Amino acid sequence: MPTFTALTTMTGKKAAEGLGDAMERLDPEPTGIGVFEVEDGSGLWEVGGYFTEAPDETALAVLAAAFEAKPFVVSELPDTDWVAHVRRELAPVEAGRFFVYGSHDADKMPEGRIPLLIEAAMAFGTGHHGTTLGCLKALDHLLDNGFAATKVADIGCGTAVLAMAAARVWDGDVIASDIDQVAVDVAEANLKANGMSGQVKCIEAAGFDHPDLQASAPYDLVLANILKGPLVALSPEIAANLRDGGYAILSGILNEQADDVVSVYSQNGFNLTKRDEIGEWTTLVLSKQGAI
Repeated sequence: MPTFTALTTMTGKKAAEGLGDAMERLDPEPTGIGVFEVEDGSGLWEVGGYFTEAPDETALAVLAAAFEAKPFVVSELPDTDWVAHVRRELAPVEAGRFFVYGSHDADKMPEGRIPLLIEAAMAFGTGHHGTTLGCLKALDHLLDNGFAATKVADIGCGTAVLAMAAARVWDGDVIASDIDQVAVDVAEANLKANGMSGQVKCIEAAGFDHPDLQASAPYDLVLANILKGPLVALSPEIAANLRDGGYAILSGILNEQADDVVSVYSQNGFNLTKRDEIGEWTTLVLSKQGAI
């Protein structure tokens, strides 16, 4: 089946999102739309759509003019084994002492690093996204400063790469939870692939609403790489389930949202100890009554 793309760039987040919304009403309609900031400091945003039949280039030209975007570039993509393609393009990620890689790069493991195997087909959570990378770097920061945990909760675990990282460096109880059973199954598969079956308990849960999560509280460390809205809503629960002197590593936060998240958590007894921006994403390290 042929695949077509239609891509343009423009300035301004609001206008880019408006153009993305307008593209949803095209006929033929796109099977997917993406709106992304170009992470090169230019201030440009890329807006693109994917189509299973040739898009209406006249309609695209009208939209581009209406939103003051550059003309769309329409391309037909060849049939491609995308998993194989991503494997070729997805380089290993180094985050301090952690090394995230696919099986195709197993021979590139540096000495003295902690390996975390995540296959390209698992998509989000490979370590390449700024939020996951930021969390791994934050965890590395805590380790460098002598922090140790015996109870860890990874809330919204996805591939469970963060939970696995914690289980690699500390002996103790590590729980990974997600609201999606598919993600829980992926987490279990990743643990098995890393020879870590049984080292992390994987459960389906929303927030801390699970008997196993309640039984293990209070935690020394809570990891939550989700989005601003859920992070804000979870702030009282994270505070209630984290011991005094414990840490929360939070990500999935756009740079412009970070101050709001810090403010909400400060109202729940947290101090900001580290803030790191990678591209358009911010990772926060917050302490409950104490700081490194």
